[in-house]
Amino acid sequence: MKKEQRIGFGTSCVHAGFEVEQHHSHITPIYASSTYLFDSAEHGVNLFTGKEKGYIYGRFGNPTNNQTEEKIAALEAYSLCNDDGSPLELKAILHSSGMAAIATLILANVKNDEKVLTHLSLYGGTQELVDKVLPNCGIETIIIDFKDLNLVEETLKHDSNIKLLYLETPANPTLQCVDIEALTQIAHLYGCKVSVDNTFATPYLQQPFRFGVDFVMHSTTKFLNGHGTAVGGVLIGRDLEWMKTKVTKHHRLLGGNSNAFDAFLLNNGLKTLQLRMQKHCANAEHVAAFLQSHANVAFVNYLGLEQHPDFHLCKKQMRHAGALMSFEVQGGFEAAKKFINQLALCTSAVSLGTCDTLISHPASTTHVGVAPELRLKSGITDGLIRMSVGIEDVEDILGDLEKALRQ
Repeated sequence: MKKEQRIGFGTSCVHAGFEVEQHHSHITPIYASSTYLFDSAEHGVNLFTGKEKGYIYGRFGNPTNNQTEEKIAALEAYSLCNDDGSPLELKAILHSSGMAAIATLILANVKNDEKVLTHLSLYGGTQELVDKVLPNCGIETIIIDFKDLNLVEETLKHDSNIKLLYLETPANPTLQCVDIEALTQIAHLYGCKVSVDNTFATPYLQQPFRFGVDFVMHSTTKFLNGHGTAVGGVLIGRDLEWMKTKVTKHHRLLGGNSNAFDAFLLNNGLKTLQLRMQKHCANAEHVAAFLQSHANVAFVNYLGLEQHPDFHLCKKQMRHAGALMSFEVQGGFEAAKKFINQLALCTSAVSLGTCDTLISHPASTTHVGVAPELRLKSGITDGLIRMSVGIEDVEDILGDLEKALRQ
């Protein structure tokens, strides 16, 4: 297939990034090698100085990883163009986890005595990183309401040490959305870079680069892999030179590289991303409607419901409301635990984005390390349940929920 040929998103999921190797393998093989041979001393020098392209050492790159990186970059850039009309080109770097990708992102762009600006309701691991690790690196994190665009601009205007806006939209687990386009425009006015955690949406539902952001990251463990078989992360950037130099150097020295086996599993999972997301989303619509009408559910956070405060913003920047939701079980903490213990089909686990429906209780799991007052301020109440709707027959999901909600 010629690279310039116009193809659909689903076709890109299957074919993007693939290159036929010397043995003509039908799929990208697993290159289980820690190091690579030099043809000569001169060849080694040329590889290390960048005069020639090639592989040196597993931490620096791997053919399995690189083909997977190119597929993800192609999906995030799908149908997008630069200002001059040329196709947008992005660079992706696989990591051993989403947290490793976030660490590379921040440390490659923010240094001692500089700051990150972000919002409430972040993934618990991200919140702990900014609370407990970044301060030891001399990096301060400012948390404000990103819904208040005037506050964002005033904050940036009066603090030139802010170097990165970190957005998580939709956010975990309240499904709060923020306006990517408006925030990016404000940030760039003040020389501040913007990154978006696109884990919940995937590039099928949302493409932040469409709105001018500088970086996108994913926990590839989730929807991109789709089968719960490997932990991973990816960082994608618009500035190719910055990605190939500063970001690559941090990635290699921090040691958060992926491995070939996990990249292989991710690459195969990506091939069905469009199909899976379509089924995830269709099921989620039915589940949200069911929960909204149930007497033992106090409220439902789902972007496809008109009463969600970000319903219209979701329509502006997302293809669909997605497969994630959260809901409050009547009765608080103990009622939430009882509900989870009554489930027979839905799986009790802290991850999301797999083929099976996953349900978790953030207050006692993913956000247990977050200070209770901050957790509650972020909308993560004691009875809140997070649900990643799977691709099972929706009637079976609804039946399981109905039985578990009989209290």
